Amino acid sequence: MTALNPLHHAARGTLLAAQLAGLAVDALVDEAMLTPKPGLVDMRGSGAHSDLTWLLMCRSACALYPAFLRMAEAGAGIDDPALLRRRIGAIGREAEAAMMAATGGVNTHRGAIWALGLLVTAAARGSGLDAAAIAHQAGLLACIDDPGAPASTGNKGELACRTHGVGGARGQARAGFPAVIGAALPMLRLSRARGDGEAQARVNALLAIMTTLDDTCLLARGGSRALHATRSGARRVLALGGIATPHGRAALRGLEARMRRLHVSPGGAADLLAAALLLDRIDTIRD
Repeated sequence: MTALNPLHHAARGTLLAAQLAGLAVDALVDEAMLTPKPGLVDMRGSGAHSDLTWLLMCRSACALYPAFLRMAEAGAGIDDPALLRRRIGAIGREAEAAMMAATGGVNTHRGAIWALGLLVTAAARGSGLDAAAIAHQAGLLACIDDPGAPASTGNKGELACRTHGVGGARGQARAGFPAVIGAALPMLRLSRARGDGEAQARVNALLAIMTTLDDTCLLARGGSRALHATRSGARRVLALGGIATPHGRAALRGLEARMRRLHVSPGGAADLLAAALLLDRIDTIRD
């Protein structure tokens, strides 16, 4: 048997890293443009965010390609988990700076950098991994402490975690992204199987995340009241067949009206929808 040429192996790793980075950006752009999304930026407007537009979100996503590429390359090239965790943590902080430069100081994708960065890193470490295996590997990485990370960031999400005693984005990652694997991807595939359009399936997947997620964006803006109202509203839409049905669409409009009154946005769920879209695409190219 002929041994694999190391240069050929490296070239394959570079191509995979570039492909994964491109899929991550595509997932963020698709999430930004998906319409309708309650409380979130979409093609109709800015939702509960006065400082955001879908175009700004897309600009931010494209600015993150180099960081996702470097994370995937690190995943493919660094065997030691602790060293890898330190490396992608540093890249993630540089990605936040690139995001802020691209958006004029607006936080568009801080949570997504964390979630999708871990996933592209994990996906680059092994060939043939399915979505659940990638999420599990990403969770193992997330459980490793990053010595370069600040003890406290002062971000709204971090403060909401402390105030309400929830795990937030960090907890989701360390648990292997249960809202993605257990809620978003099954709903995405169920919706497609019953004949819903692709956009409808993706909105239903977002709603599935919203039914259970302790969304720190909601908690930071509206507290427990907003979280419970959003969860119950999302459950009602799905119980009525999702947004492909007339009753489901009416329930979605009711949920949107309630969220407008509360001036809240499920930003954490949006990040995890992008993660689900990324893993769904990785599964597609793997198959």
